[in-house]
Amino acid sequence: MRLRTQVLLLQSAVVAAALGLGFAAFVTTTEHRVTDEHGQRALAVARTVAVDATVRAEVARLAAADDGVVAPGNPELASGTVQQAAEAVRGATGALFVVVTDEQGLRLAHPDPDLLGLRVSTDPDEVLAGREVVRSERGTLGDSVRAKVPVVAPGSDLVVGEVSVGIATDRIRSELREDVAQASLVAAGALACGAAGSALLARRWKRLTLGLEPEQLAELVREQEVVLHGIGEGVIGADTEGTVTVVNAEARRLLDLRGGAGDRLEDVGLTPRLLDVARSPRDEPVAAAVGDRIVLAVARRVRRDGRDLGTVMSVRDRTDVEKLTRELDAVQSLTTALRAQRHETANRLHLLYGLLQQGRSVQATEYLEQLLGAGPAGRPLDGLDAVADPYLHAFLTAKAAHARESGVALVLGENTWVRGTVRCPVDVTTVLGNLLDNAIEAAREHGHDPAEVEVELVEAGRDLHVAVADTGAGIAAGRTGEIFGEGVTTHADGAVPGGRGMGLALARQVARQHGGDVTLADPGGRRTPDNPTGGAVFVATLTDVLDEGDTGWADPI
Repeated sequence: MRLRTQVLLLQSAVVAAALGLGFAAFVTTTEHRVTDEHGQRALAVARTVAVDATVRAEVARLAAADDGVVAPGNPELASGTVQQAAEAVRGATGALFVVVTDEQGLRLAHPDPDLLGLRVSTDPDEVLAGREVVRSERGTLGDSVRAKVPVVAPGSDLVVGEVSVGIATDRIRSELREDVAQASLVAAGALACGAAGSALLARRWKRLTLGLEPEQLAELVREQEVVLHGIGEGVIGADTEGTVTVVNAEARRLLDLRGGAGDRLEDVGLTPRLLDVARSPRDEPVAAAVGDRIVLAVARRVRRDGRDLGTVMSVRDRTDVEKLTRELDAVQSLTTALRAQRHETANRLHLLYGLLQQGRSVQATEYLEQLLGAGPAGRPLDGLDAVADPYLHAFLTAKAAHARESGVALVLGENTWVRGTVRCPVDVTTVLGNLLDNAIEAAREHGHDPAEVEVELVEAGRDLHVAVADTGAGIAAGRTGEIFGEGVTTHADGAVPGGRGMGLALARQVARQHGGDVTLADPGGRRTPDNPTGGAVFVATLTDVLDEGDTGWADPI
Protein backbone atom coordinates (compact mmCIF):
# COMPACT_ATOMS: atom_id res chain seq x y z
CA MET A 1 0.00 0.00 0.00
CA ARG A 2 1.36 3.44 -0.97
CA LEU A 3 2.37 5.89 1.72
CA ARG A 4 -0.20 8.42 0.57
CA THR A 5 -2.99 5.88 1.03
CA GLN A 6 -1.64 4.79 4.41
CA VAL A 7 -1.50 8.37 5.65
CA LEU A 8 -5.01 9.07 4.38
CA LEU A 9 -6.48 5.97 6.03
CA LEU A 10 -4.60 6.47 9.27
CA GLN A 11 -5.57 10.12 9.59
CA SER A 12 -9.18 9.34 8.71
CA ALA A 13 -9.27 6.54 11.29
CA VAL A 14 -7.85 8.82 13.96
CA VAL A 15 -10.36 11.55 13.14
CA ALA A 16 -13.23 9.04 13.10
CA ALA A 17 -12.18 7.52 16.44
CA ALA A 18 -11.86 10.95 18.02
CA LEU A 19 -15.26 11.99 16.69
CA GLY A 20 -16.80 8.70 17.84
CA LEU A 21 -15.54 9.11 21.38
CA GLY A 22 -16.58 12.74 21.43
CA PHE A 23 -20.00 11.91 20.02
CA ALA A 24 -20.56 9.16 22.61
CA ALA A 25 -19.57 11.51 25.39
CA PHE A 26 -21.88 14.17 23.95
CA VAL A 27 -24.87 11.79 23.78
CA THR A 28 -24.31 10.59 27.35
CA THR A 29 -23.93 14.05 28.82
CA THR A 30 -26.82 15.38 26.75
CA GLU A 31 -29.12 12.61 27.96
CA HIS A 32 -28.24 13.34 31.58
CA ARG A 33 -28.61 17.04 31.00
CA VAL A 34 -32.01 16.77 29.32
CA THR A 35 -33.29 14.34 31.98
CA ASP A 36 -32.11 16.64 34.76
CA GLU A 37 -33.69 19.67 33.08
CA HIS A 38 -37.06 17.95 32.83
CA GLY A 39 -36.76 16.67 36.38
CA GLN A 40 -36.16 20.22 37.62
CA ARG A 41 -39.09 21.44 35.55
CA ALA A 42 -41.33 18.78 37.04
CA LEU A 43 -40.08 19.70 40.54
CA ALA A 44 -40.91 23.37 39.96
CA VAL A 45 -44.43 22.47 38.84
CA ALA A 46 -44.93 20.12 41.81
CA ARG A 47 -43.79 22.80 44.23
CA THR A 48 -46.18 25.30 42.69
CA VAL A 49 -49.12 22.95 43.15
CA ALA A 50 -48.04 21.90 46.66
CA VAL A 51 -47.92 25.47 47.97
CA ASP A 52 -51.28 26.47 46.47
CA ALA A 53 -53.50 27.45 49.44
CA THR A 54 -56.65 25.95 47.96
CA VAL A 55 -54.94 22.66 47.25
CA ARG A 56 -53.42 22.54 50.73
CA ALA A 57 -56.72 23.24 52.44
CA GLU A 58 -58.67 20.72 50.34
CA VAL A 59 -56.02 18.01 50.79
CA ALA A 60 -55.98 18.63 54.56
CA ARG A 61 -59.82 18.42 54.65
CA LEU A 62 -59.94 15.18 52.69
CA ALA A 63 -57.13 13.68 54.75
CA ALA A 64 -59.15 14.37 57.96
CA ALA A 65 -62.42 13.08 56.49
CA ASP A 66 -64.03 9.83 57.53
CA ASP A 67 -63.14 6.63 55.85
CA GLY A 68 -65.09 6.14 52.66
CA VAL A 69 -64.76 9.72 51.45
CA VAL A 70 -61.45 9.03 49.65
CA ALA A 71 -62.52 5.88 47.87
CA PRO A 72 -62.90 4.69 44.29
CA GLY A 73 -66.09 5.81 42.55
CA ASN A 74 -66.66 8.84 44.81
CA PRO A 75 -67.95 11.56 42.46
CA GLU A 76 -66.78 14.22 44.90
CA LEU A 77 -63.16 13.40 44.00
CA ALA A 78 -63.70 13.58 40.25
CA SER A 79 -65.37 16.98 40.49
CA GLY A 80 -63.43 18.22 43.42
CA THR A 81 -61.19 21.25 43.65
CA VAL A 82 -57.98 19.23 43.79
CA GLN A 83 -58.77 17.32 40.59
CA GLN A 84 -59.66 20.48 38.72
CA ALA A 85 -56.56 22.32 39.89
CA ALA A 86 -54.29 19.38 38.97
CA GLU A 87 -55.77 19.01 35.50
CA ALA A 88 -55.50 22.73 34.88
CA VAL A 89 -51.79 22.64 35.72
CA ARG A 90 -51.24 19.52 33.61
CA GLY A 91 -52.84 21.14 30.62
CA ALA A 92 -50.86 24.34 31.05
CA THR A 93 -47.45 22.69 31.47
CA GLY A 94 -47.81 19.72 29.12
CA ALA A 95 -46.85 17.29 31.87
CA LEU A 96 -47.72 13.60 31.52
CA PHE A 97 -49.55 13.71 34.81
CA VAL A 98 -50.17 15.78 37.93
CA VAL A 99 -51.18 13.46 40.78
CA VAL A 100 -52.20 14.53 44.29
CA THR A 101 -52.57 12.04 47.19
CA ASP A 102 -53.47 12.14 50.87
CA GLU A 103 -51.23 11.05 53.71
CA GLN A 104 -51.99 7.38 52.91
CA GLY A 105 -51.00 7.61 49.26
CA LEU A 106 -54.57 7.53 47.97
CA ARG A 107 -55.10 9.52 44.78
CA LEU A 108 -57.06 12.76 45.13
CA ALA A 109 -56.22 13.88 41.57
CA HIS A 110 -55.20 11.86 38.51
CA PRO A 111 -55.52 12.17 34.69
CA ASP A 112 -57.57 8.95 34.73
CA PRO A 113 -60.67 9.54 36.95
CA ASP A 114 -61.16 5.78 37.33
CA LEU A 115 -57.99 5.62 39.39
CA LEU A 116 -59.09 8.22 41.94
CA GLY A 117 -59.26 6.88 45.49
CA LEU A 118 -56.75 4.13 44.72
CA ARG A 119 -53.21 3.96 46.09
CA VAL A 120 -50.45 5.21 43.83
CA SER A 121 -48.30 2.61 42.04
CA THR A 122 -45.00 3.97 43.37
CA ASP A 123 -43.90 4.12 47.00
CA PRO A 124 -44.89 7.49 48.57
CA ASP A 125 -43.32 6.90 51.99
CA GLU A 126 -40.20 8.99 51.39
CA VAL A 127 -42.20 12.00 50.25
CA LEU A 128 -44.78 11.63 53.04
CA ALA A 129 -41.85 11.70 55.42
CA GLY A 130 -41.29 15.30 54.30
CA ARG A 131 -38.55 14.93 51.59
CA GLU A 132 -38.71 15.99 47.95
CA VAL A 133 -37.88 13.30 45.40
CA VAL A 134 -36.85 13.52 41.70
CA ARG A 135 -36.32 10.26 39.83
CA SER A 136 -37.20 8.25 36.76
CA GLU A 137 -39.88 5.63 37.44
CA ARG A 138 -42.46 3.57 35.65
CA GLY A 139 -46.07 4.07 36.71
CA THR A 140 -49.54 3.42 35.38
CA LEU A 141 -48.99 5.96 32.58
CA GLY A 142 -45.62 4.57 31.53
CA ASP A 143 -41.98 5.70 32.01
CA SER A 144 -41.47 9.24 33.16
CA VAL A 145 -39.21 11.59 35.02
CA ARG A 146 -41.21 12.59 38.04
CA ALA A 147 -40.87 14.97 40.95
CA LYS A 148 -42.68 14.44 44.26
CA VAL A 149 -43.25 17.20 46.80
CA PRO A 150 -44.99 16.86 50.20
CA VAL A 151 -48.20 18.85 50.87
CA VAL A 152 -48.26 20.53 54.29
CA ALA A 153 -51.49 21.40 56.13
CA PRO A 154 -52.21 25.14 56.42
CA GLY A 155 -50.79 26.70 59.57
CA SER A 156 -48.69 23.67 60.55
CA ASP A 157 -45.78 21.42 59.49
CA LEU A 158 -47.95 18.34 59.25
CA VAL A 159 -47.61 16.47 55.97
CA VAL A 160 -51.12 15.65 54.76
CA GLY A 161 -50.32 14.42 51.24
CA GLU A 162 -48.06 14.69 48.19
CA VAL A 163 -47.98 16.18 44.71
CA SER A 164 -46.35 14.08 41.96
CA VAL A 165 -45.64 15.64 38.54
CA GLY A 166 -44.26 13.50 35.71
CA ILE A 167 -42.89 14.27 32.25
CA ALA A 168 -42.98 11.41 29.74
CA THR A 169 -39.66 9.79 28.84
CA ASP A 170 -40.72 9.71 25.19
CA ARG A 171 -40.78 13.48 25.20
CA ILE A 172 -37.27 13.56 26.64
CA ARG A 173 -36.09 11.08 24.06
CA SER A 174 -37.61 13.14 21.29
CA GLU A 175 -35.68 16.20 22.35
CA LEU A 176 -32.57 14.10 22.76
CA ARG A 177 -32.95 12.74 19.23
CA GLU A 178 -33.19 16.26 17.87
CA ASP A 179 -29.98 17.26 19.66
CA VAL A 180 -28.24 14.08 18.53
CA ALA A 181 -29.32 14.65 14.91
CA GLN A 182 -27.87 18.13 14.94
CA ALA A 183 -24.69 16.85 16.58
CA SER A 184 -24.49 14.07 13.96
CA LEU A 185 -24.52 16.64 11.17
CA VAL A 186 -21.71 18.55 12.89
CA ALA A 187 -19.75 15.31 13.41
CA ALA A 188 -20.23 14.32 9.78
CA GLY A 189 -18.98 17.73 8.69
CA ALA A 190 -16.00 17.41 11.00
CA LEU A 191 -15.26 13.92 9.64
CA ALA A 192 -15.44 15.23 6.09
CA CYS A 193 -13.09 18.10 6.97
CA GLY A 194 -10.75 15.63 8.66
CA ALA A 195 -10.76 13.38 5.61
CA ALA A 196 -10.12 16.35 3.34
CA GLY A 197 -7.31 17.54 5.61
CA SER A 198 -5.82 14.04 5.62
CA ALA A 199 -5.95 13.99 1.82
CA LEU A 200 -4.21 17.37 1.62
CA LEU A 201 -1.61 16.22 4.14
CA ALA A 202 -0.97 13.06 2.15
CA ARG A 203 -0.64 15.11 -1.02
CA ARG A 204 1.80 17.53 0.62
CA TRP A 205 3.79 14.64 2.04
CA LYS A 206 4.05 13.15 -1.44
CA ARG A 207 5.26 16.48 -2.81
CA LEU A 208 7.81 16.93 -0.01
CA THR A 209 9.17 13.40 -0.46
CA LEU A 210 9.20 13.75 -4.25
CA GLY A 211 6.79 10.83 -4.55
CA LEU A 212 9.17 8.40 -2.82
CA GLU A 213 7.87 5.63 -0.59
CA PRO A 214 9.27 4.98 2.94
CA GLU A 215 11.37 2.06 1.73
CA GLN A 216 12.83 4.21 -1.02
CA LEU A 217 13.55 7.02 1.45
CA ALA A 218 15.33 4.63 3.81
CA GLU A 219 17.40 3.24 0.94
CA LEU A 220 18.17 6.76 -0.23
CA VAL A 221 19.44 7.74 3.22
CA ARG A 222 21.68 4.68 3.35
CA GLU A 223 23.05 5.42 -0.11
CA GLN A 224 23.60 9.05 0.84
CA GLU A 225 25.65 8.06 3.87
CA VAL A 226 27.75 5.70 1.78
CA VAL A 227 28.30 8.22 -1.00
CA LEU A 228 28.88 11.32 1.11
CA HIS A 229 31.33 9.72 3.50
CA GLY A 230 32.92 7.29 1.08
CA ILE A 231 34.13 9.68 -1.59
CA GLY A 232 37.27 11.77 -1.47
CA GLU A 233 35.48 15.03 -2.26
CA GLY A 234 33.84 17.51 0.06
CA VAL A 235 30.12 17.96 -0.51
CA ILE A 236 27.89 20.80 0.72
CA GLY A 237 24.18 20.91 -0.08
CA ALA A 238 21.84 23.86 0.45
CA ASP A 239 18.16 24.41 -0.23
CA THR A 240 16.66 27.24 -2.25
CA GLU A 241 16.62 29.48 0.84
CA GLY A 242 20.37 29.17 1.36
CA THR A 243 20.14 26.85 4.38
CA VAL A 244 22.71 24.06 4.55
CA THR A 245 21.09 20.63 4.34
CA VAL A 246 24.09 18.31 4.17
CA VAL A 247 27.84 18.52 4.85
CA ASN A 248 30.17 15.55 4.74
CA ALA A 249 33.33 15.06 6.80
CA GLU A 250 35.66 15.76 3.87
CA ALA A 251 34.07 19.19 3.32
CA ARG A 252 34.57 20.03 7.01
CA ARG A 253 38.22 19.02 6.78
CA LEU A 254 39.02 20.82 3.54
CA LEU A 255 37.13 24.03 4.26
CA ASP A 256 37.57 24.23 8.07
CA LEU A 257 33.82 24.69 8.50
CA ARG A 258 32.45 25.75 11.85
CA GLY A 259 28.78 25.04 11.15
CA GLY A 260 26.64 22.32 9.66
CA ALA A 261 23.17 21.33 8.55
CA GLY A 262 20.54 23.87 9.53
CA ASP A 263 22.88 26.87 9.37
CA ARG A 264 22.92 29.54 6.69
CA LEU A 265 25.58 29.24 3.99
CA GLU A 266 27.16 32.51 5.06
CA ASP A 267 27.44 31.28 8.66
CA VAL A 268 29.33 28.01 8.17
CA GLY A 269 32.73 29.58 7.43
CA LEU A 270 32.96 29.55 3.63
CA THR A 271 35.41 32.00 2.06
CA PRO A 272 33.88 34.82 -0.01
CA ARG A 273 34.93 33.11 -3.25
CA LEU A 274 33.38 29.75 -2.29
CA LEU A 275 30.26 31.49 -1.01
CA ASP A 276 29.91 33.19 -4.38
CA VAL A 277 30.32 29.83 -6.15
CA ALA A 278 27.63 28.23 -3.95
CA ARG A 279 25.21 31.09 -4.52
CA SER A 280 25.83 31.36 -8.27
CA PRO A 281 26.39 27.85 -9.63
CA ARG A 282 28.38 27.62 -12.84
CA ASP A 283 29.49 24.77 -15.05
CA GLU A 284 33.23 25.35 -14.91
CA PRO A 285 35.35 24.54 -11.84
CA VAL A 286 36.66 27.43 -9.77
CA ALA A 287 39.92 27.41 -7.81
CA ALA A 288 39.94 28.93 -4.33
CA ALA A 289 42.37 29.29 -1.46
CA VAL A 290 41.28 28.03 1.97
CA GLY A 291 43.93 28.46 4.63
CA ASP A 292 47.00 26.60 3.39
CA ARG A 293 45.02 24.62 0.82
CA ILE A 294 44.02 25.19 -2.78
CA VAL A 295 40.66 23.63 -3.63
CA LEU A 296 38.68 23.23 -6.83
CA ALA A 297 34.94 23.87 -6.38
CA VAL A 298 32.02 23.11 -8.69
CA ALA A 299 28.41 24.00 -7.84
CA ARG A 300 25.32 22.80 -9.67
CA ARG A 301 21.60 23.35 -9.40
CA VAL A 302 19.52 20.29 -8.50
CA ARG A 303 16.13 20.01 -10.20
CA ARG A 304 13.46 17.33 -10.21
CA ASP A 305 10.27 17.43 -12.22
CA GLY A 306 10.98 21.08 -13.04
CA ARG A 307 11.27 22.02 -9.37
CA ASP A 308 14.38 23.74 -7.97
CA LEU A 309 15.59 21.72 -4.98
CA GLY A 310 18.70 23.77 -4.17
CA THR A 311 22.44 23.64 -4.83
CA VAL A 312 25.15 21.03 -4.36
CA MET A 313 28.79 22.12 -4.30
CA SER A 314 31.60 19.59 -4.53
CA VAL A 315 35.09 20.54 -3.39
CA ARG A 316 38.29 18.77 -4.38
CA ASP A 317 41.70 19.23 -2.74
CA ARG A 318 44.14 20.59 -5.30
CA THR A 319 46.96 21.55 -2.93
CA ASP A 320 49.33 18.74 -3.93
CA VAL A 321 48.48 19.21 -7.60
CA GLU A 322 49.12 22.94 -7.32
CA LYS A 323 52.44 22.30 -5.61
CA LEU A 324 53.46 19.85 -8.32
CA THR A 325 52.28 22.34 -10.95
CA ARG A 326 54.50 25.05 -9.50
CA GLU A 327 57.45 22.68 -9.42
CA LEU A 328 56.70 21.59 -12.98
CA ASP A 329 56.50 25.23 -14.09
CA ALA A 330 59.96 25.81 -12.65
CA VAL A 331 61.31 22.71 -14.40
CA GLN A 332 59.66 23.73 -17.67
CA SER A 333 61.16 27.19 -17.39
CA LEU A 334 64.61 25.71 -16.86
CA THR A 335 64.01 23.24 -19.71
CA THR A 336 62.99 26.06 -22.03
CA ALA A 337 66.11 28.00 -21.10
CA LEU A 338 68.32 24.94 -21.65
CA ARG A 339 66.66 24.23 -25.01
CA ALA A 340 67.30 27.80 -26.10
CA GLN A 341 70.90 27.53 -24.87
CA ARG A 342 71.41 24.26 -26.75
CA HIS A 343 69.97 25.69 -29.95
CA GLU A 344 72.03 28.87 -29.81
CA THR A 345 75.20 27.06 -28.80
CA ALA A 346 74.80 24.67 -31.71
CA ASN A 347 74.43 27.60 -34.11
CA ARG A 348 77.58 29.25 -32.76
CA LEU A 349 79.59 26.04 -32.96
CA HIS A 350 78.48 25.55 -36.56
CA LEU A 351 79.62 29.07 -37.37
CA LEU A 352 83.03 28.57 -35.72
CA TYR A 353 83.43 25.22 -37.46
CA GLY A 354 82.75 26.81 -40.84
CA LEU A 355 85.21 29.65 -40.26
CA LEU A 356 87.94 27.27 -39.15
CA GLN A 357 87.28 24.92 -42.09
CA GLN A 358 87.81 27.83 -44.46
CA GLY A 359 91.02 28.80 -42.69
CA ARG A 360 89.66 32.10 -41.49
CA SER A 361 91.17 31.92 -38.04
CA VAL A 362 91.25 35.70 -37.64
CA GLN A 363 87.50 36.01 -38.10
CA ALA A 364 86.97 33.03 -35.78
CA THR A 365 89.11 34.69 -33.13
CA GLU A 366 87.13 37.95 -33.42
CA TYR A 367 83.86 36.04 -33.15
CA LEU A 368 85.05 34.28 -29.98
CA GLU A 369 86.13 37.62 -28.51
CA GLN A 370 82.60 38.94 -29.10
CA LEU A 371 81.20 35.92 -27.24
CA LEU A 372 83.42 36.41 -24.21
CA GLY A 373 81.33 37.52 -21.25
CA ALA A 374 78.07 36.58 -23.03
CA GLY A 375 76.02 33.53 -21.95
CA PRO A 376 74.95 31.03 -24.52
CA ALA A 377 71.32 32.14 -24.19
CA GLY A 378 72.10 35.71 -25.07
CA ARG A 379 73.37 38.65 -23.10
CA PRO A 380 73.79 37.56 -19.45
CA LEU A 381 71.55 38.95 -16.72
CA ASP A 382 73.62 41.80 -15.35
CA GLY A 383 74.19 41.66 -11.61
CA LEU A 384 73.20 37.99 -11.28
CA ASP A 385 76.48 37.32 -9.48
CA ALA A 386 74.93 39.17 -6.52
CA VAL A 387 72.58 36.18 -6.08
CA ALA A 388 74.43 33.25 -4.54
CA ASP A 389 71.56 30.81 -4.10
CA PRO A 390 71.57 28.24 -6.94
CA TYR A 391 67.77 27.98 -7.02
CA LEU A 392 67.27 31.71 -7.38
CA HIS A 393 70.21 31.93 -9.82
CA ALA A 394 68.78 29.26 -12.12
CA PHE A 395 65.22 30.50 -11.72
CA LEU A 396 66.10 34.08 -12.64
CA THR A 397 68.12 32.84 -15.62
CA ALA A 398 65.15 30.81 -16.84
CA LYS A 399 62.73 33.70 -16.33
CA ALA A 400 65.09 36.02 -18.24
CA ALA A 401 65.07 33.58 -21.16
CA HIS A 402 61.27 33.31 -20.97
CA ALA A 403 60.98 37.11 -20.90
CA ARG A 404 63.25 37.45 -23.97
CA GLU A 405 61.03 34.99 -25.84
CA SER A 406 58.08 37.29 -25.02
CA GLY A 407 59.97 40.36 -26.17
CA VAL A 408 60.52 41.63 -22.65
CA ALA A 409 63.82 42.41 -20.97
CA LEU A 410 64.31 41.21 -17.39
CA VAL A 411 66.55 43.51 -15.36
CA LEU A 412 67.99 43.02 -11.86
CA GLY A 413 67.70 46.04 -9.59
CA GLU A 414 70.93 47.72 -8.58
CA ASN A 415 70.37 46.95 -4.90
CA THR A 416 69.98 43.20 -5.46
CA TRP A 417 72.04 41.22 -2.92
CA VAL A 418 71.31 37.67 -1.70
CA ARG A 419 74.30 35.80 -0.26
CA GLY A 420 72.29 33.29 1.77
CA THR A 421 70.70 30.10 0.52
CA VAL A 422 66.98 29.60 0.23
CA ARG A 423 65.46 27.17 2.71
CA CYS A 424 62.04 26.95 0.98
CA PRO A 425 62.81 27.13 -2.75
CA VAL A 426 59.32 26.07 -3.90
CA ASP A 427 57.53 28.71 -1.82
CA VAL A 428 60.03 31.44 -2.71
CA THR A 429 59.89 30.68 -6.43
CA THR A 430 56.09 30.50 -6.21
CA VAL A 431 55.88 34.07 -4.92
CA LEU A 432 58.66 35.37 -7.16
CA GLY A 433 57.41 33.47 -10.22
CA ASN A 434 53.83 34.71 -9.94
CA LEU A 435 54.98 38.31 -9.60
CA LEU A 436 57.39 37.98 -12.54
CA ASP A 437 54.84 36.20 -14.77
CA ASN A 438 52.27 38.93 -14.16
CA ALA A 439 54.83 41.65 -14.77
CA ILE A 440 56.15 40.05 -18.00
CA GLU A 441 52.63 39.64 -19.33
CA ALA A 442 51.71 43.22 -18.42
CA ALA A 443 54.86 44.59 -20.07
CA ARG A 444 54.31 42.48 -23.20
CA GLU A 445 50.62 43.32 -23.69
CA HIS A 446 50.17 46.84 -22.36
CA GLY A 447 53.66 48.22 -21.96
CA HIS A 448 55.83 50.82 -23.56
CA ASP A 449 58.79 50.32 -25.83
CA PRO A 450 61.17 48.91 -24.73
CA ALA A 451 59.17 46.40 -22.63
CA GLU A 452 61.01 45.81 -19.40
CA VAL A 453 60.57 44.14 -16.01
CA GLU A 454 62.79 45.04 -13.08
CA VAL A 455 63.18 42.68 -10.14
CA GLU A 456 65.14 43.44 -7.01
CA LEU A 457 65.95 40.93 -4.27
CA VAL A 458 67.41 42.05 -0.97
CA GLU A 459 68.51 39.85 1.91
CA ALA A 460 67.87 41.10 5.46
CA GLY A 461 69.14 38.50 7.88
CA ARG A 462 66.91 35.45 7.34
CA ASP A 463 64.28 37.50 5.51
CA LEU A 464 63.99 38.08 1.79
CA HIS A 465 62.49 41.23 0.30
CA VAL A 466 61.37 41.21 -3.34
CA ALA A 467 60.26 44.16 -5.49
CA VAL A 468 58.93 43.71 -9.03
CA ALA A 469 58.14 46.60 -11.39
CA ASP A 470 57.17 46.62 -15.06
CA THR A 471 56.59 49.04 -17.91
CA GLY A 472 52.97 47.99 -18.27
CA ALA A 473 49.86 50.14 -18.09
CA GLY A 474 49.58 49.75 -14.31
CA ILE A 475 46.53 48.86 -12.20
CA ALA A 476 43.30 50.76 -12.82
CA ALA A 477 42.35 53.01 -9.92
CA GLY A 478 39.07 51.21 -9.33
CA ARG A 479 40.70 47.78 -9.05
CA THR A 480 43.55 48.35 -6.62
CA GLY A 481 41.48 47.02 -3.72
CA GLU A 482 40.48 43.78 -5.41
CA ILE A 483 43.56 42.57 -7.28
CA PHE A 484 44.48 40.14 -4.50
CA GLY A 485 41.04 38.56 -4.57
CA GLU A 486 40.67 35.02 -5.88
CA GLY A 487 39.53 34.90 -9.49
CA VAL A 488 40.34 38.55 -10.23
CA THR A 489 42.04 38.71 -13.62
CA THR A 490 42.09 40.74 -16.81
CA HIS A 491 42.45 37.61 -18.94
CA ALA A 492 40.08 34.83 -19.86
CA ASP A 493 41.67 31.45 -20.41
CA GLY A 494 39.26 28.53 -20.46
CA ALA A 495 42.16 26.09 -20.72
CA VAL A 496 43.25 26.79 -17.16
CA PRO A 497 41.39 24.45 -14.72
CA GLY A 498 39.54 26.56 -12.20
CA GLY A 499 40.10 29.72 -14.21
CA ARG A 500 42.76 32.39 -13.90
CA GLY A 501 43.19 35.03 -11.25
CA MET A 502 44.87 32.86 -8.61
CA GLY A 503 48.47 34.12 -9.00
CA LEU A 504 48.45 37.14 -6.70
CA ALA A 505 46.09 35.49 -4.23
CA LEU A 506 48.33 32.43 -4.06
CA ALA A 507 51.50 34.53 -3.78
CA ARG A 508 50.05 36.51 -0.88
CA GLN A 509 48.82 33.32 0.80
CA VAL A 510 52.26 31.67 0.58
CA ALA A 511 53.98 34.84 1.81
CA ARG A 512 51.64 35.11 4.79
CA GLN A 513 52.29 31.49 5.68
CA HIS A 514 55.92 32.54 6.17
CA GLY A 515 54.98 35.54 8.26
CA GLY A 516 55.33 38.00 5.40
CA ASP A 517 53.02 39.57 2.85
CA VAL A 518 52.63 40.74 -0.75
CA THR A 519 51.46 44.32 -1.29
CA LEU A 520 50.90 46.77 -4.12
CA ALA A 521 53.44 49.52 -3.52
CA ASP A 522 52.49 51.63 -6.55
CA PRO A 523 49.55 51.04 -8.95
CA GLY A 524 51.52 52.76 -11.74
CA GLY A 525 49.95 54.31 -14.79
CA ARG A 526 52.62 57.00 -15.28
CA ARG A 527 56.33 57.34 -14.82
CA THR A 528 57.58 59.23 -11.80
CA PRO A 529 60.98 59.64 -10.10
CA ASP A 530 59.96 56.97 -7.61
CA ASN A 531 58.57 54.71 -10.34
CA PRO A 532 60.69 55.11 -13.50
CA THR A 533 59.17 52.05 -15.20
CA GLY A 534 55.67 53.53 -15.01
CA GLY A 535 53.90 50.22 -14.36
CA ALA A 536 52.67 48.50 -11.21
CA VAL A 537 55.16 47.88 -8.40
CA PHE A 538 54.66 44.89 -6.11
CA VAL A 539 56.65 44.25 -2.93
CA ALA A 540 56.88 40.84 -1.25
CA THR A 541 58.36 40.01 2.14
CA LEU A 542 59.23 36.43 3.09
CA THR A 543 60.47 35.97 6.64
CA ASP A 544 62.83 33.25 7.83
CA VAL A 545 63.31 31.68 4.39
CA LEU A 546 67.11 32.15 4.12
CA ASP A 547 70.12 30.56 5.72
CA GLU A 548 72.47 33.47 6.21
CA GLY A 549 75.63 33.50 4.12
CA ASP A 550 78.52 35.92 3.64
CA THR A 551 77.08 39.45 3.85
CA GLY A 552 80.21 40.98 2.30
CA TRP A 553 79.56 44.69 1.87
CA ALA A 554 77.13 44.64 4.80
CA ASP A 555 80.07 44.54 7.22
CA PRO A 556 80.81 47.82 9.03
CA ILE A 557 83.24 50.05 7.13
